Amino acid sequence: MSNPLQDLSSRPITLEGEFVRLEPLAMRHAPALAQVVGDPEIWRYMPTKLNNLKEIEAWITAALEAQAAGEVLPFATIDRATGQAIGSTRYLNIMPKDRGLEIGHTWLAKRTWRTAINTNCKYLLLQYAFEQLDCIRVCLKTDRRNERSRNAILGIGASFEGILRQVMVLSDGTYRDTAYFSVIDSEWPAAKAQLETRLHRES
Repeated sequence: MSNPLQDLSSRPITLEGEFVRLEPLAMRHAPALAQVVGDPEIWRYMPTKLNNLKEIEAWITAALEAQAAGEVLPFATIDRATGQAIGSTRYLNIMPKDRGLEIGHTWLAKRTWRTAINTNCKYLLLQYAFEQLDCIRVCLKTDRRNERSRNAILGIGASFEGILRQVMVLSDGTYRDTAYFSVIDSEWPAAKAQLETRLHRES
């Protein structure tokens, strides 16, 4: 029996939702993404900080190299209302043997925060992971200080697992303690219903 997680990074996919489309990240997305990276609040808790087109292009090049190495499957997040790229997300830490992966490297234009955009992104990624890739666990994580992100992850039905200390060094030289969350396959039906209710409310 084939494993749908095997060689996932070599099989780019497009996920279409009511508010967003997640399509394979490509260099053509760079100009639009460069228009929305300017607010430093986006990068406050991120290991990466992007400021301009040149940095976006280098970041996309690195993401595509990691994809070619079989490490990640990166997406551009497209606002269906405008057709413009407004951020990015990806599957990473793909583990075919253990039937798990992580959703991460997620960032969005600040104007989309607290809208249905992020909820729709997570719904599409979780649905595909559990219903098409046959995952038994999906991990999500964030800086322990990022209350907005932590509440958003809990709001999609994930469970808090704990905090790993000083996991990485951020762009400002400070250390990041990382809060870990997950959804497992037995929890997906309830989480899916919760997400659908939330999407209906936010729309």
